[in-house]
Amino acid sequence: MTAFKDFQSAKTQQIETALARYLPASHIEPKRLHEAMRYSTLNGGKRIRAMLVYATGNLLEIQQPILDSIASSIELIHAYSLIHDDLPSMDDDDLRRGKPSCHKAFDEATAILTGDALLTLAFNVLAKADCSNEQKITCIQLLSQAAGSRGMVGGQAIDLANEGKSISIAEIENMHLHKTGALICSCITLVASLKFQTTDSQYRHLKHYAECIGLAFQVQDDILDETSSTSTLGKTQGKDRQAEKSTYPSILGLKASKHLTKDLHDEAIQSLSNFDHRANYLRDIAQFTISRIS
Repeated sequence: MTAFKDFQSAKTQQIETALARYLPASHIEPKRLHEAMRYSTLNGGKRIRAMLVYATGNLLEIQQPILDSIASSIELIHAYSLIHDDLPSMDDDDLRRGKPSCHKAFDEATAILTGDALLTLAFNVLAKADCSNEQKITCIQLLSQAAGSRGMVGGQAIDLANEGKSISIAEIENMHLHKTGALICSCITLVASLKFQTTDSQYRHLKHYAECIGLAFQVQDDILDETSSTSTLGKTQGKDRQAEKSTYPSILGLKASKHLTKDLHDEAIQSLSNFDHRANYLRDIAQFTISRIS
């Protein structure tokens, strides 16, 4: 895992540099909005989505400037989603990555506008990516679907509608495949679309890997919400239980939930069986996903 740690460190710096370049400077008007955009985006985090972009790019030998654009666009959408997720009308959390949430550091109206601005900027970044127009259109189509009502936003709507209700394991899986999994899956599919048609077996194998990782990520999140601490998580621990949300541990129990993450990990690894050593970073990310403690 030493090679992966070096990769993780280098690519974390790479995505931070790229995001800082794409974001408007805080001295540009409207200053408060741009300050909030930078505050909410450049505040750390695991950058797992960017890691998936760069790891897939390593496998498929994609040039770094294109990967910077794709990784940045996805991280910008992720940052916007966290801002809106923390709002009082949503999951109502005052902490994000160990710091005051955007609506606490600034105000609720600024937080809403900041999310709007980051979402819009994401597609501007992708539209300027250093690839063909046809490739850009495909990437924009894939990302807009992953982020919209048939993806992340739809999953959040399902989540809010199910608060206080008892739902089945199939329903919770469907919710998380949209809310968390769709954007994580796009990290793989956008890069894969630069090389393959969606009907190609290589594309399908990579997409299945991504679907398994996306769901494993959410199951591990549910586990950590029960077993970790606020200081470790960087957000309020136990929020799902307080909101009476159905989670994997609440339905399956902790032991079975941990077994599920292992099964999803194994299935993800199997999806990469036809790829050589250049897929090792993807294999490492699969292990990291189920082993993380925050």
